[in-house]
Amino acid sequence: MEKQDLFAQKSKNWDMNSTRVRNAKEIADVILKNISMNKDMILADFGAGTGLLTYFLAPNVGKIVAIDNSRSMLDEFLAKQNEFACDTDVIYGDISECENDLKFDGVASSMTMHHVENTKDLLLKLFNMLKSDGFIAIADLDREDGSFHGDNTGVFHFGFDRDELEIIAREVGFKDIKFETANMIEKPNGTFSVFAMTARKK
Repeated sequence: MEKQDLFAQKSKNWDMNSTRVRNAKEIADVILKNISMNKDMILADFGAGTGLLTYFLAPNVGKIVAIDNSRSMLDEFLAKQNEFACDTDVIYGDISECENDLKFDGVASSMTMHHVENTKDLLLKLFNMLKSDGFIAIADLDREDGSFHGDNTGVFHFGFDRDELEIIAREVGFKDIKFETANMIEKPNGTFSVFAMTARKK
């Protein structure tokens, strides 16, 4: 049975939120500052949604494969494929079910990890999806009190503690782990910090 698409009602207007677009741009800027990319690279955008992060990373790589379990979000991604400055493809489904022979030069992700219950299993999956010397570039919320989302349906983590996340990343085999604050998101109920974590498989 197909899982409920939690973003079905939001996907059409997703890109109209200027805060969301600005956040994706800030995250992409931090990733590009810390990771050297080139047109020979094939990246995966995990939890790609409508392609906000893909849009900003696309000019720097050869291809980006969007992975998402929201069909409505990927429909929006496909509708604007001609706007991306690189080749793109999509994989609909849960990342845990992606084929084990998929190998990428890097995996990028924006504001998705808190929707995945088991962080260690996820990082191990990403590690195994990378070529040797491949990288991850993951952005998400720093630890918060649960008020970031108006509705916490499908939210498994109220942000992350950077030190705890680094320990998990090291346990699965990542090296050169770095954190940087990518953005501050202002909401009526508070200010929330977003980190970008980069790491390599060596």
